[in-house]
Amino acid sequence: MYALLTPEEQQAVRFLGSLVHIRIGGAQTGGQLAVVHHAAERGFGSPRHRHLLADETFLVLEGEMRVELDGQFHAAGAGSAVFLPRERPHSFVITSPSARYLTLHTPADFDQLILAAGASEPAEMARIAREHSIEILGPPPSLHDALGPPERR
Repeated sequence: MYALLTPEEQQAVRFLGSLVHIRIGGAQTGGQLAVVHHAAERGFGSPRHRHLLADETFLVLEGEMRVELDGQFHAAGAGSAVFLPRERPHSFVITSPSARYLTLHTPADFDQLILAAGASEPAEMARIAREHSIEILGPPPSLHDALGPPERR
């Protein structure tokens, strides 16, 4: 099996207030991989969550984010790669004016969550996430959480 999707064949969707492009999904990879291209503004973040069945990898293309893992925030700037194994609680927040990054999900299913959730409300999002083996554990981190007080920045 192989897959090739031109930009015209890829899906662009609003997800949690930011624009994402599903570059390739489970339908094209036999459920093995989903690659999602994200564009987000400063302050955008994911709720604290964990993927029960999939590993997630971030590849930061432009800008900077802080990834929270085990209660600690780690800076990930352009060129950084972050691997988050399944069942590991995490979140992130964009700390630069804007950022572009890829997420890789193995096996695929996150692409289906994006399509199902779109711009849903937080309570609905938690239900949809559960249906896709993702457990929402808390709200997104704030910039203050990620960067600390001004004197520590």
